[in-house]
This record gives sequence, structure tokens and C-alpha cells, in this order.
Amino acid sequence: MYLVTVLGNCGLLYLIHLEASLHWPMYYFLALLSFTDIVQCTSIVPKMLSIFWFDHKEISFNACLVQMFFLHMFTGMESGVLMLMALDLYVAICYPLHYTTVLTNSIIAKAGFLTFIRGVILIIPFTLLTKHLPYCNGNIIPNTYCDHMSVAKLSCGNIKVNVIYGLMVALLIGGFDILCITISYTMILRAVVSLSSAEARQKAFSTCTAHICAIVITYVPAFFTFFTHRFGGHMIPIAFTFLWLIYICFCHPP
Repeated sequence: MYLVTVLGNCGLLYLIHLEASLHWPMYYFLALLSFTDIVQCTSIVPKMLSIFWFDHKEISFNACLVQMFFLHMFTGMESGVLMLMALDLYVAICYPLHYTTVLTNSIIAKAGFLTFIRGVILIIPFTLLTKHLPYCNGNIIPNTYCDHMSVAKLSCGNIKVNVIYGLMVALLIGGFDILCITISYTMILRAVVSLSSAEARQKAFSTCTAHICAIVITYVPAFFTFFTHRFGGHMIPIAFTFLWLIYICFCHPP
């Protein structure tokens, strides 16, 4: 599944770069989504496979923090790209005559850069807060990769700030993006329903359906595992680990 994800997304990036007919905002956002998928999987799966294949269960603390940063930062970026794709659909369906003038290459580049910077600014404190916690409760996390709460729970200090900040980031990234997606699709549905042509309505609905499926596949497992990690105290650890591995390995192929 890892090879399928990396090779498939790399092939998609190459195709979008090579084919001039794909040099449109929708495909640029799709390329950004493929890039985030590659980085997310590469930050986790190789280490996971070394654990399973070679019983290499150790990782240095600094390497753990680096893995944590890339995992959470690009998860946030993936959410932002899905939001941008929803806004792209909104402009394409509600303002088709202004599509090429509103979504220029400059605007797309700036939007992608701001999404990246947002993730960096919000996730760096995760790393700093975790790094400065006192650790004396052991050094084994019940997972195949380093995520914020798994590492923070090893601390013998007060991790209330970590928990609160984690919830704030989830709201600032996931909550804000879902709100924008919801508003965009509300406007899209109003525009689609008002179309006089049945063929045009069907085409618009089929375009939206693919994007909605991507949103559901991304957000539902991510939010489920996020909240169970913080509030699912009675959940069996192996069940939580299994859910995250399913999300990483099966929700990111192209």
C-alpha cells in the first residue's frame, strides 16, 4: 500500500506537470493533495515497516519530534487543501465566467503557501511543548509512530497545556476548514439546484460527489482518532493503533 501510494501520487504529479491540459486550479490543488499524501506516508510507514520486519523498535527523541512535526503539519495542510478544493468548486460552479480571472496561478500559489505556513506556525508549538516536558514515566509509546499525545502522555509533568493547545489547533485547522467547506457546499447546492439543464445538474453533482467522498474519508477517521486519543481513556490501545494505521495506509492512495 505504501508503494502504491508513493508511486501513484508521484505519477499523478508528473502527469499534471507534463500535460498542459491539466494546468488548471483543480489539478494544481490535486497535486498539492498528492504531495501531502506522499510526505505523510513517508514520515510514518518506513519506520513502521522497520518495526514489523526488523524488530527495530527504537527511535531517538529528536527523530521522534521531527516525525511528529511532519505528521501533524501535513495533516493540517491536507485539511487546508481540501478546503481550497471546495472553494475552487464554489467559484467554478457559482461564478464560471470569472473562474480564470479569480483563480489565477498567483492566487493558487499564495493560497497553497498560506496553507503551508499555517501548518508550520500552529504545529511548531506542539514540538516545543513536548520537548520541554519532564519525562520519567518510561519511554514506550503504544504506537508505531510519534504523535503529540502519545509522547506527551509519557511525561510525569502536567500536560494540560498540551491537551488544550491540541484542541485549539484542531478547531483552528479542522473546525475552520470544515466551516468553509460547509458554507461552500451550501452555496454550491443552491446554485446546482437552480440550474435549468438536468445534464448540467448531473455533471455538477458528479464533480461534487468525488470531492465529498475525499472529505469524508479524510475527516471522519482523523477526528475519530483525535478525540478518542484525548477522551477515549477506556479504549484498548491496540484498537486505537489499528485505526490510525488503517487511516494512514488506506486513506491516502491516489
